[in-house]
Amino acid sequence: MNDSSNRTILLKEYQSETEPTDRMPKDRLEPVLQGLFGEVGSIMAAVKKYHREQEDYIGRRQAILDEFGDTLWYFSAVCRRLGIGIDEVFCDLIDDQSSESEIAASDMLEWPVVTGNRVPDISNLDVSVLRLGQAMSTLLGLTISDRGQKPQLVDFAKTYVAALQQSGLAFADVARFNIAKTRGRFLKPETDRLPKFDDIFSKDEQIPSKFAITITQRKSGKSYLQWRGVFIGDPLTDNIRDKDGYRYHDVFHLAHAAVLHWSPVFRALIKHKRKSDPSVDEAQDGGRAIVIEEGLTAWIFSQAKRLGFFEKRSAISFDILKTVQQFVAGYEVDECPLSLWEDAILQGYEAFRKVQSHQGGVLIGDRDARTLTFRPAK
Repeated sequence: MNDSSNRTILLKEYQSETEPTDRMPKDRLEPVLQGLFGEVGSIMAAVKKYHREQEDYIGRRQAILDEFGDTLWYFSAVCRRLGIGIDEVFCDLIDDQSSESEIAASDMLEWPVVTGNRVPDISNLDVSVLRLGQAMSTLLGLTISDRGQKPQLVDFAKTYVAALQQSGLAFADVARFNIAKTRGRFLKPETDRLPKFDDIFSKDEQIPSKFAITITQRKSGKSYLQWRGVFIGDPLTDNIRDKDGYRYHDVFHLAHAAVLHWSPVFRALIKHKRKSDPSVDEAQDGGRAIVIEEGLTAWIFSQAKRLGFFEKRSAISFDILKTVQQFVAGYEVDECPLSLWEDAILQGYEAFRKVQSHQGGVLIGDRDARTLTFRPAK
């Protein structure tokens, strides 16, 4: 794929990059049409919310960018099942007499000249998203036997482009954002391409490549941490009327450190903050970053508590992962793909359940393997 700094992207490239993330039945169109219908409805909901909240709707642009990207993903999946390239569908807009076309200079070295297409103004965003909904309704009649049929797809593509224009979003930004989001969520990351946040710092400012933390619980009910035989941090209780094991929540910070190579809380506990670079120390290892990690950990715990602490689960809800992404936006860890966050959460809760069952234990972190494992205390 081209360097992500390039905005222009071939639609054929978009379809090939997102195809591995399509895990829905390849011989069924109905589930994909249902997904597309839902995403078009989500675009309408985001526009409606903006009308209701106006400037108070802080996440408007991000929400609409996200929904337009998901709509494109499902539309591409529909085209795939009908044996049609999404680039072929959008290409037909160039010959549409109601559209305007221009030749444009591209930022892709191998494609220096491209054809630009513009759908004439259709008044406003409200009108354009309603027309998108109307075009969506015509797709609901398609079946898998309609392979090669393009007219309804082209009509949908036209209204999609018109709605994009009215939203103020660049098509390439939507496509690239969706590629990063879906591949980061559904594909196992390439280990050598994962971010490492402290390799350029000295050993005493790095999260150790391997570490063993002992958790013990005393008769008082308080939980204690030990590293290299030394107590670290403060003794913890559940801090809630109904005991739920939150006194062991440092397990999750250890999972973040081992799997994500990130944990401002753990750095502070073992005094491995990156003080040699004041900007990193303040922005990435400081008090605000610590509060973000603690808040995120508490929020995930509240969700996990309702779900049996993720026992017998091999996946985390996409909605939870997207909220995680919002929590850490602007911090170095937002470079980690959602699939890695999912791994960190699942490993952390597996260790948590064992620690809770044994009322303590030893947690072994291996950053090279990106694993956190448990063994009973001797």
